[in-house]
Formats: sequence, C-alpha cells, structure tokens
Amino acid sequence: MARTFDPFREMDRFVNEFTRTPSAAPMPMDLYREGDTFVARIDLPGVDPSSIDVDVEERTLTVRAERKADEAGEDRRWLAKERAVGTFARQLNLGQGLALDKIKADYRDGVLTLTIPVAEQAKPRKIQVNHRGSAAQIEGSASEEQQEA
Repeated sequence: MARTFDPFREMDRFVNEFTRTPSAAPMPMDLYREGDTFVARIDLPGVDPSSIDVDVEERTLTVRAERKADEAGEDRRWLAKERAVGTFARQLNLGQGLALDKIKADYRDGVLTLTIPVAEQAKPRKIQVNHRGSAAQIEGSASEEQQEA
C-alpha cells in the first residue's frame, strides 16, 4: 500500500512535545491545516510584542515570549493572582516537507499566528503517463486513398 505524504501527522507529534521550564506558563495553541499551509495560533495575552522571539534551527521551531509583572503600589493587596509572569517557551519539532524559509509570524490581539507552508517538492502532483500508439489499423479508419488502391 502506498503511503501518502502527510506533514500533519509529523506536526501532530510535535504538538505534544514542548519544552516547559518550571517557571514557564503554558502557551495554549491551536494547530490546523488549511490547503497547503499549516497554521499555529498561540495565545500570548499581555505579552509585549517586542519580547516575542521565533526562530528555527534545523527542524526545531522555538517560540519565546515574556510577560512582565505590573508595578505594584505600596498599598496593593492581592486578592487573586492567577496570571503567570515571566518567560514562556515552546519548541515544536517540524516534520519533513515544510518550507521553513517561508514561515511567517503575525501577532495581533494577543495571539501569535504562525503560517508554515508545505514545500513545493512535497506537494502531491499528477504524473502524465505517455504511451505509444500501435501500428495496427482500426477497422473503418482507412483513408480514401488506401481504399482506392
């Protein structure tokens, strides 16, 4: 049975593989494929856009971001403090067949959107089958000149 190339299977594997240091907070992510592009949407609310760092080394994509604590006044008394502060990091192991040089990142409304296109050489394509006609003549297809002779 022929196995078709599906980078989503590879990317599904890396969804569960992420690096989390003890002080890091989770970075919730949605991942989906739309046509020939994978899209990862990572929630980073309250993060300074200039602190976001996305890099690729070999087949590992790393996202780092920092959320700083609010400056507390002397008379501030916390009733609840659930929002994590500090540096967040997540590493994604990318599969073969992706155009790593064409990854784009956009941060808007607290969400980092990464678009990762499938490489041209990994896209399925149709192969034309060439064939040669036989010398046999099909009945009823002789030309008038051959019939007169």
